Amino acid sequence: MNYQLFELLNRDAGRFDGLDDVMEFTASWLIFGVFAVAAVLVARALWRRRVRPVVELGVTLVLAFLVSTLVTRFSTQLRPFQNHHVHQLIPHGPGVSLPSDHATAAFAVAFGIGLFLDRRWGILLTVAALAIGVARVWAGVHYPGDVAAGAVIAGLAAAAVLAWSRWRSLRSRAADPAGLRGSR
Repeated sequence: MNYQLFELLNRDAGRFDGLDDVMEFTASWLIFGVFAVAAVLVARALWRRRVRPVVELGVTLVLAFLVSTLVTRFSTQLRPFQNHHVHQLIPHGPGVSLPSDHATAAFAVAFGIGLFLDRRWGILLTVAALAIGVARVWAGVHYPGDVAAGAVIAGLAAAAVLAWSRWRSLRSRAADPAGLRGSR
């Protein structure tokens, strides 16, 4: 089914020059826009002395990167152009394709921003991450399952950090129910 979805998205690549240009840009360069937005939001949060959400975002990114690296080490899934005739629009070296690093990074930033810094920007960045994932498939360098795996890894990393953060908050409230520690 992964290959059938790949074929569905990749079959028209190379047929529509303008659309191909958009997909090539999205697959290769939109990730930098996601990072730039994240940098501005992090700077704004730090300016407002909101360090904790920035740390939570950073931990989400590190955790997603570590899990992605671990999955890559055990994966044997090669890139589509290594096993099939595809319409490859952007250059890419051969190797393991599961999970998509672009998708993992984009979704981790989007989910982390949405949960810890700014919900509206998180939604917009999630749309951008989805566009990046679709474009990577359209361009012939990833299967849809590679993108989905990146999104799942990012989602699990963000959920783990959120759960840990809430657990710590509950624990600190239980240890100081009157809030006296901060008022001395």
